[in-house]
Amino acid sequence: MIRVPRATYRLQLGPGLTFDDAAALVDYLDALGVSDAYTSPFLETATKGSHGYDVADHDRLRDELGGEPAFQRFATALRARDMGLLVDVVPNHMGIAQNRNAWWLDVLENGPASPHASTFDIDWRPVKTELTDKVLLPVLGDQYGAVLDRGELKLGLEDGRFLVRYFDTVLPISPRAWSRILGHRIDVLAASLGAEHADVVALKSLITWFATLPSHTDKDPERVAARRREKEVGREKLIALLAASPAVRAFIEDNIRFFNGKPGDAQSMEPLDALLSDQAYRAAYWRVAGEEINYRRFFDINELAAIRMEEPEVFEATHRLLFRLVREGAVTGLRIDHPDGLYDPADYFRRLQGGPGGEIYVVAEKILAPGEQLPESWATAGTTGYEFLNLLNGIFVDRAQARAMEQNYARLIRHRPGFTEIVHDCKRLIMETSMAAELNTLAHRLNTISEKHRASRDFTLGALTRALREVIAAFPVYRTYVTSEGITDRDREYVRRAIATARRQVASADASIYDWLERVLTLDAPERTSEAERRERLDFVMRFQQITGPVTAKGFEDTALYRFNRLVSLNDVGGDPSRFGVTLAEFHADNAARVRRSPHALSTTATHDTKRGEDMRARINVLSEIPEEWRRHVALWQRLNRRQRAMVDGRAVPGANTEYLIYQTLVGAWPVDLARLREYLLKVVHEAKTHTSWINPDVRYDGAIVAFAEALLDPTRSQAFLDDFTAFQARVAHFGALNALGQTLIKITAPGVPDFYQGTELWDLSLVDPDNRRPVDFTLRRRLLGELDRALAATADRPGFAAGLVEAKADGRVKLFLVREALAFRRARAALFADGQYRPLETRGTFAEHLCAFARVGEGGAALTVVPRLLARRGVETLPLGREYWQDTALVVPADLGARFVNALTGERLEAHDDALPLGDVLAHFPVALLGSAT
Repeated sequence: MIRVPRATYRLQLGPGLTFDDAAALVDYLDALGVSDAYTSPFLETATKGSHGYDVADHDRLRDELGGEPAFQRFATALRARDMGLLVDVVPNHMGIAQNRNAWWLDVLENGPASPHASTFDIDWRPVKTELTDKVLLPVLGDQYGAVLDRGELKLGLEDGRFLVRYFDTVLPISPRAWSRILGHRIDVLAASLGAEHADVVALKSLITWFATLPSHTDKDPERVAARRREKEVGREKLIALLAASPAVRAFIEDNIRFFNGKPGDAQSMEPLDALLSDQAYRAAYWRVAGEEINYRRFFDINELAAIRMEEPEVFEATHRLLFRLVREGAVTGLRIDHPDGLYDPADYFRRLQGGPGGEIYVVAEKILAPGEQLPESWATAGTTGYEFLNLLNGIFVDRAQARAMEQNYARLIRHRPGFTEIVHDCKRLIMETSMAAELNTLAHRLNTISEKHRASRDFTLGALTRALREVIAAFPVYRTYVTSEGITDRDREYVRRAIATARRQVASADASIYDWLERVLTLDAPERTSEAERRERLDFVMRFQQITGPVTAKGFEDTALYRFNRLVSLNDVGGDPSRFGVTLAEFHADNAARVRRSPHALSTTATHDTKRGEDMRARINVLSEIPEEWRRHVALWQRLNRRQRAMVDGRAVPGANTEYLIYQTLVGAWPVDLARLREYLLKVVHEAKTHTSWINPDVRYDGAIVAFAEALLDPTRSQAFLDDFTAFQARVAHFGALNALGQTLIKITAPGVPDFYQGTELWDLSLVDPDNRRPVDFTLRRRLLGELDRALAATADRPGFAAGLVEAKADGRVKLFLVREALAFRRARAALFADGQYRPLETRGTFAEHLCAFARVGEGGAALTVVPRLLARRGVETLPLGREYWQDTALVVPADLGARFVNALTGERLEAHDDALPLGDVLAHFPVALLGSAT
């Protein structure tokens, strides 16, 4: 039977949070009400101190975390409390940095003849023919010739293997090429020792041995096996000879010095250049990657090489350990990272569920565009919850003020294109720069297809490339899921929309090329197309699908979301910043649909990838309610801080758009120290890629941004600004805390599995990673939870105690209290929340529009969730408690739900009269309510 979590808690494992550290937290998580720990990836990584997504060895648990022994202690601690373990799995790519990936090093050494050549998604016949049977390796910090001439590439002999080191990077030398190193000046050694000397004969034998090994382009299985076997035999003989003959050892050391040449003497570097030219890789300047790289990557990260999970042997090799842990019961659920990168995600999920461990709880880290549904063919419980995050966040945005906020933004920056246009531009930028190689490869595949039919033969490579670029830029979702089984109507419509938009974007283009491309992408081949050509077209479409996702992620998430700053609380993964909030009707409809489609998907409000902490978003949402007041403060701050800007290349820095982002950030994250703000702003401006970027940083611009931030936080230079800002921010923070409590309760009680990111049981005012991956003070949280438990056990006035937490809300205990009590209620009525219906509830009275209310109905009766929203609009800064505040507002309670309820948060008993509960009673002592039916 599949174990479905009741509530999950995400732990970011690493050197600062090992398996043993996690085991020590199990009792705390259980006391909090969590049923399943949820960890970041924990297989061995390529780099030290990473967050786990650069897996280098799928058969070993990460040593930095304590390895297998510590993991088993963690698993034992979870079992002792009947808790499960949801683990993050990375099937799309592997880490290849720092020489720790044995499979990748084998590919570099043996090229297409490596048994792992088909593990990685490498194009051995790339567009650039000079790279045939080679891997472009963009690891150099400068152009290859300059690096070589400076002597930074150094040949060496280690453990009987020849290799080249470039600082910390190791480049293996093909065993066949060892003969060139060993044989250089062999006549000199023969003259010195004598041609018949045993050491000379032994060395000559090794030279012949290595020279006659099969080439790295020879892929015959028997020859490949012989190459590997005989290489190891030869290596052992070389080690023995070096140990026995000082003369041979000195001779080879001299040869190595010869090949390494003399830095600055270009002629002396020719032998090493020739040696490197014979390898199955080409070491290159890192900037070359964007246009010429010939292995698929995770997005545009050179150190993360994509693997071909569609190959059965790759799937088996990468899941062997994972399936063992599932069989043993140590792992009870899987979170699948970036399934959109896979060749055939649906097939992957089918194989996952058919593994040796049997069916298991699986969620997919799939980002759904607004209105998009998870493919029905995926054998999962649903997604990790980004669509829920944006849906929930939207009800705390005041849609009535959309026009006013738009006018504020337009007036501030003076000209602004539509968000859709910004996204299209950003996606084009990505395809023209960091992912140009992927687009070029795809275009050449398309060109080959076009050449095979007279109707498409005249489409030029350039025209096809441009058409592909426009279609991908216009794609309305991350990707489609066309397979050999065909194309769904849904995906056909997405292709049609992208083609139509692309055609409009390039009015001068030949429309026939877009008509033809639409037929290719929908598998509409001419009648007389051969079976081989149909397979070629299908492979093109499936490769196309693997590109649209990364381009969208880089263009939308990592570029456009840093350029469009109208209300940055809307700028998050899976969101649509052009859509200003969500109506309650939409919210209720989506939740009702979630019960039918994916009742056990995760419901998240923060992850390691979100752009802002959940409570930071809740604060910034408040600005949507007070646009005129917000406009006045921003105008004042601009005037006060004008002198803090610097002129860079004739323009003031920061510009209005960036300055507007800074003020929103300060409102949301305050108090924030300079170090965190500095790091965040540098990431923001580099990701936006407007004036500076990671690839082409503008040092003066970056310095001006940092200087502006320093000035803002310096009381000696910005006292007037800080005085006005802190007073305004305190008011926003007040209402933001109320929003935050509301979204927390809804997450716990709405359809789905509530997911908590580490540390967010207290206020979460984090910025984007790496800020949101800072160490969590669990000692503080454990102490506060213990104090809450003792205080609740001792108090005779639970309503008063709860009200006191609200009054002291700044310390975060009120949120911890809410999480603890609501999760305890969910634990006590697990079946109700796992399978219960979702029913919107009506409110009536003066302030009815300021409430979101719904009921979960099923086994165990009913549970009513009541959450205020948009309270800043009222202009009353008192806490929203009691009848004086809510006046005649009431919650309508249908008779079939019962009339008697107990507030799970305050313990108060309530009884409905005339099918209604006065809001002043429901929210008498706490600003949100969770009511359970009572007898």
